[in-house]
Amino acid sequence: MRTLWLFLLAPLIAGAQFPPPQLAGVLLERDSGAPSGEFSVRAADNQVYRYQFDGKTTVERESLAVDVGRLSPGDKVEVDSDLVDGSLLRYALAVRVLVPVVPVRTVADARIRSSRPAVERATVTGNLTFAGVVSRLNSQRLILHTRAGEETILIRQDTLYVDNGGTVNAADLQPNMRVFVRAGKNLYEQVEAYQVIWGSILEPKRQ
Repeated sequence: MRTLWLFLLAPLIAGAQFPPPQLAGVLLERDSGAPSGEFSVRAADNQVYRYQFDGKTTVERESLAVDVGRLSPGDKVEVDSDLVDGSLLRYALAVRVLVPVVPVRTVADARIRSSRPAVERATVTGNLTFAGVVSRLNSQRLILHTRAGEETILIRQDTLYVDNGGTVNAADLQPNMRVFVRAGKNLYEQVEAYQVIWGSILEPKRQ
């Protein structure tokens, strides 16, 4: 019976458009909460490919080993894959998160940014909001623990940091702080922070 099904599926498999063994694109969705499942990636030509993964799939973000559940839709990734006999999906051998290249700041860029108020720059395109506790952060991204789970948010060069209504430096933001983030998506559908706010107004009220 299995042989019959494979025979019927053969024309579909032969005509399917498989991704190359190595593909770079934007992660659209992924199964989480299970050691195995599927995820999908949109390539530069807007073609969407689906992959299988399991506990043997290696996942790397910023040189650290993580699992597929730690990936966020919008992450730009590179996938190494292999064929799976009798399947329309490829098996993901390895997934690497590609950290966006930080553009070089010029004097002209700084003058343009400084000609507009910082709060205005932060709110013009920030149409997403998040609230939660900072789990991890570095100079390029912060991991925010929210009620819906962990959210990866990229740090922009002009991200504004506000403590109790006053503008502060990026170094003042620390793990385990409760923050409110105003954000938006870039061309790669990645979430970027325009404004990170914290202070006594965000602390839970004691009864």
